[in-house]
Amino acid sequence: MNIAIIIAGGSGKRMGQDIPKQFINVYDKPVLLYTLESFERHPQIDAIEVVCIDGWHDVLRAYARQFNITKLKWITSGGETGQESIRNGVFNLEGKADPDDLIVVHDGIRPLVDASVLTDVLVKAKEYGNAVTSMPYNEQIFLVNPEDETTTKQYIPRETLRRVSTPQAYRFDLLDEKYHEAFEKKIGIYGSSYTNTMMVELGVTLHFAAGSDRNIKLTTKDDLELFKAYLHLDKAAWLK
Repeated sequence: MNIAIIIAGGSGKRMGQDIPKQFINVYDKPVLLYTLESFERHPQIDAIEVVCIDGWHDVLRAYARQFNITKLKWITSGGETGQESIRNGVFNLEGKADPDDLIVVHDGIRPLVDASVLTDVLVKAKEYGNAVTSMPYNEQIFLVNPEDETTTKQYIPRETLRRVSTPQAYRFDLLDEKYHEAFEKKIGIYGSSYTNTMMVELGVTLHFAAGSDRNIKLTTKDDLELFKAYLHLDKAAWLK
């Protein structure tokens, strides 16, 4: 079985709105529902769990009924941090998921996940036990000179870099084991840590899967406007 954990436990303060950004309406539909529809439509996703901010569980259930999200099986409360939210979602699947089930972790505020990206993540994870969405880095990266922060003398070859985001997929036994280990040892759970960075800190080799530049994360108002533009582009009949 392939289970998606959609992370929607944050308040989205950087968006500067009165409601969590995952529930902001775009063309009469909450952002989170665009995300859920992508997983609902994908034939290889069998069940969905949403890690949701407290106070919005009933709202989410109502939206799921309205937009016919039939694969939504569980709603779990988020934590104080992103890693706590993912942990809550993983631990909720104990006794529900089999060890070799694939668990896809995805940000609820990445509503433009392509079916081909999701498929490749699942294919790679089935083969290797994990897979992370990745893209090449196309800008030049220079290191700040510690002797003079207005200068640089060293760069990182961009061919050695990859941008990694969600969706990410892991066998459930690996995911569950490593979240227990991470929180017991206090490794890979602070700051901007995520499942992928935690795995690396715990010694796991990750495998790259395909990514897409469309797979934007809605953090600011400008991101929201870009999302709206993408939705209009998708309606253009000449695009292939």
